[in-house]
Amino acid sequence: MSDTFNKPVYKRILLKLSGEALAAGSDGILNFDFVNEVCATVKECVEAGTEVAIVVGAGNIWRGRQGGYMDRNRADHMGMLATTINSLALQDTLINLGVDARVLTAVEMKQFAEVYTNASARRHLAKGRVVIFGCGIGSPFFSTDTTAALRAAEIGADVILMAKNIDGVYTADPKVDPSAVRLDEITYSEILAKGLKVIDTTAASFCMENNIPLFVFGLDKAENIKRAVMGENIGTIVKAGK
Repeated sequence: MSDTFNKPVYKRILLKLSGEALAAGSDGILNFDFVNEVCATVKECVEAGTEVAIVVGAGNIWRGRQGGYMDRNRADHMGMLATTINSLALQDTLINLGVDARVLTAVEMKQFAEVYTNASARRHLAKGRVVIFGCGIGSPFFSTDTTAALRAAEIGADVILMAKNIDGVYTADPKVDPSAVRLDEITYSEILAKGLKVIDTTAASFCMENNIPLFVFGLDKAENIKRAVMGENIGTIVKAGK
């Protein structure tokens, strides 16, 4: 480990991972080789002194109502359960790497995980444990983006690190417009005004009101998590602005 990485710029982070990213390149719901790379990088962050909390999506298992005919409440309940499957997979991988990790769920399922309380989350983080939040916020109609925003505020995270399949926020969709340029910085109000699909509008408004910075970067390489923790300019920082 380099001397530089012994000095991360963030003390406590909320890492938002997509379920799709954890499944990339796999015929199944998880690419275990990549999951291992992600968790190994998280281990490096913890060893460097950064407290890490994680929210993971469930798009690799379940997304919305899929068929379009389900009751939204029930479909979202299925999504909450799917986030717990991903959370347990991350926990298992971290533990196998020698990292103490706890899954805290917004819905009680005590045979599998602890029930979320803010006090327990903060206690685990202070002891150097990785905390993984499952079941969203425990209510339907809210995305895991909103979960990440809410939990970041509750635990006092310095930043939300949002690992995506694109390396930041662009002036336009780079897949459509080859002249699109990646921005180093943007405000939540600009994202909302321009309808940029960086983070859902509920989460963006919450982060703006609570002054929670968001750093958007690409997860094509797991090591980018470490680089983001170090404050390298590999993506876009989103700030509350005026």
